[in-house]
Amino acid sequence: MAQRLLALDLDGTTLNHMGELSPAVRDAIAALPEEVAVVVATGRSIIATTPILEALGLRKGYFVCSNGALTLELDPSAELGYSVIDMVTFDPRPVLEKLRVELPDALIAVEEPGIGFKVSRHFPDGELMGHSREVDWDELVAHPVTRVTLRQPESSAEDFMELVERAGLHEVSYAVGWSAWLDINPEGVSKASALELVRRHLQVEPVHTIACGDQRNDLEMLHWAAWGVAMGNAPDQVKAIADEVTGHVDDDGLVPIVEAVSEAVRAGVPFRDGVPSAATARLEL
Repeated sequence: MAQRLLALDLDGTTLNHMGELSPAVRDAIAALPEEVAVVVATGRSIIATTPILEALGLRKGYFVCSNGALTLELDPSAELGYSVIDMVTFDPRPVLEKLRVELPDALIAVEEPGIGFKVSRHFPDGELMGHSREVDWDELVAHPVTRVTLRQPESSAEDFMELVERAGLHEVSYAVGWSAWLDINPEGVSKASALELVRRHLQVEPVHTIACGDQRNDLEMLHWAAWGVAMGNAPDQVKAIADEVTGHVDDDGLVPIVEAVSEAVRAGVPFRDGVPSAATARLEL
């Protein structure tokens, strides 16, 4: 039975800025005691997530995709190797009609879980994993979806955020990424909402929840966890709400956190104010 839950964002946290999993991070996660349930919580699609789970050696447990719209359980007996525990959808038409006024040149992608995306136009190579097919507007907004993504490659993140805020999005959850990239989810859905579902499935006490992330779509998750850790490469907005700030992802900043969690569990160190004292001591070295 898991006694603690370690939630890990992928890009910019577990994976470096080249999209690579370093041996040091992989080995630190592999060395975690059995009492720690590792739950990947990512904005990635299912197709883009499962190869990373395999690389991490995670063959059982739960994972969260699409910024919390999809909660899944690894299941070797299932045809695809996983089963869907929870899926939350919304009608994309109202928000997309509003956004195409403010962002008429933006690329639009509508997620098809386990398959890929329906897109308004071709996205830059490598940005969407799975099968992408171009469709007309009516097809794009025809059905409830787990997530909508907008991308404006020629814009800066700052200009893009200003345009998004001007659109006045309501009744949805959204997060602007480090580039001109916008993910839109059903209202109230976040990595935190999905992780709370997982925590209850695992029967882990709230005080024994830990989360590590680096972007605005991790804010709710870091608030949710008893111990929220921001990466050194995170924006100031994310660092400001974290309990700890660790090193840069490209310097394997996740490793001391994961190792400190292992030490705290093995030593039976209690949490104090949500922060394992073993981790605090290590970070002060």
